[in-house]
Amino acid sequence: MENRGTYKTRQREEILAFLKNAEDRHVTAEEVYLHLKEARSSVGKTTVYRQLEKLVDDGVLNKFITGLNAPACFEYIDPDDCGAEQACYHLRCEKCGRLIHLHCGEVTELSHHIMEEHGFLIDPRRTVFYGICEDCRQTAAGTEEV
Repeated sequence: MENRGTYKTRQREEILAFLKNAEDRHVTAEEVYLHLKEARSSVGKTTVYRQLEKLVDDGVLNKFITGLNAPACFEYIDPDDCGAEQACYHLRCEKCGRLIHLHCGEVTELSHHIMEEHGFLIDPRRTVFYGICEDCRQTAAGTEEV
């Protein structure tokens, strides 16, 4: 995962500690920065962005760009859990913006079909399906009944 030449700076370690504790969540650079600011860290916003990109390059984080005007989301990759080879698709709710993990054999089968029949290799760590989540659908259905 991490390159041997990677420097272990205090800033990098503070950012990584926050991301490790944000287990199964996708966080923005702004969320990381605000957390560190609340913790009275001296890490600047530019440093947060730079370190997040380095962590992506080092294979420590996944980065998701989920829309034209949406900020990028970052997710820590636990080397013992969700390695680079494991399929980890995502669902993005167009109403509330939630990003949901999707580990589903059916989607993996679709990915295999696309590769075999169409010669296109899908990167599951960067694939996002758009739609409306169950909570937003239920909320919308509840307001229609009133």
